[in-house]
Amino acid sequence: MTLRKLTLALAISLAAGLLFVNIYNSLVDARNWGANIPASIQTARDYFKTANPGTFYRIFSPANQVASLLALILCWRAGKRVRIYCAIALVCAVGADMLTFAYFYPRNDIMSKSPIATNLEAIKTALEQWRSMNWFRSLICAVTVVFDFLAFNHIAGKAEPSN
Repeated sequence: MTLRKLTLALAISLAAGLLFVNIYNSLVDARNWGANIPASIQTARDYFKTANPGTFYRIFSPANQVASLLALILCWRAGKRVRIYCAIALVCAVGADMLTFAYFYPRNDIMSKSPIATNLEAIKTALEQWRSMNWFRSLICAVTVVFDFLAFNHIAGKAEPSN
């Protein structure tokens, strides 16, 4: 029971961390990227030369998925409800990453690698698309957190076995 709780607590922590960093990207980074295009895009490119938000996500997103998978495995016998909660959290965690690879990476490339002078409209379009869909990705992350919490609350509500 304790290992289940610890694994779910880890999954909750990682998912919540990803959620809030994602929201930060929307509220702070994306606003700065579009503040004064083309200068703001160049400033962002210069700033992100050594590390960028992907540096964080490439570590913590897979860690979240592993924690979610471990939670599903460890909680499998905790009942159908917990199993469903953990499965939904895992599907959301993987889904957010699939969305990142399929939708965000191509737009990130446009904003960070394409020549600014000849692709200004494409950069502006990519940024607007990125901004609106990042809120959807945040929603997926929030759903992950909610279902991890639901599983944890269900597990925590069960009595510990007596020895």
